[in-house]
Amino acid sequence: MDQILGEIGKAVGGFFGSPVVQFVLYSILAYLVVLWLASAYWVFRDMQQRTENAILPYLAASLVIVFLPVFPLAVFVYKIIRPHEKIGEVYERNLAEEALLAEVEAIKSCPTCARRVNDEWIICPTCRTRLNRVCPNCSRLVGLDWSLCAWCGKDFERPAAAIAASAGRPAQITPLPGAIEEPGRIGRSGTESGAFSDTDRSAATRSVGRTGRGGSPRSSSPDVLPEG
Repeated sequence: MDQILGEIGKAVGGFFGSPVVQFVLYSILAYLVVLWLASAYWVFRDMQQRTENAILPYLAASLVIVFLPVFPLAVFVYKIIRPHEKIGEVYERNLAEEALLAEVEAIKSCPTCARRVNDEWIICPTCRTRLNRVCPNCSRLVGLDWSLCAWCGKDFERPAAAIAASAGRPAQITPLPGAIEEPGRIGRSGTESGAFSDTDRSAATRSVGRTGRGGSPRSSSPDVLPEG
């Protein structure tokens, strides 16, 4: 029995002692080492594409390096606990969501009844809600929340007098309703006063004439001196 076991040991030793078998064994060992290092590098690069943290890629690669005998198991565990989406995939998803949201916001709807309306409508035909208004200066549609017209620059919040003062132009004064009749009234007053003056003057002239005709004779004859 011992002789048989000794023969088997010699045969196995001779097999593994063969240069060809040793070359194959060294090749397999080198392949496993390269696979181990490549797995660690793949884990490092994969984690860089899935997170913005600068420390997590090194931790994931060290996990594979530490578990050298069972590094395939470490790679399997990493594939379970790693983030499911890459950073590029997250950005693409966010861009798609933003594009979809922009398309939804581009569709204008009534704030009261939520019905779809046209951008050029002034009033919602369903609920009669006011949607836009017309600029009194350029007659173009402007939003209800606009403080000034984007087409002509008319300010809806500042009065015309303040705008003219800021521009250096004199403000236009609006006359009062009764001020329009004042010039005519003044002309009529002057005419009436002139008429009254002419009447008084003619009356005074007639009274002086009557007084002259009805006076005493002494006032009309010359004085006679006594003879001395």
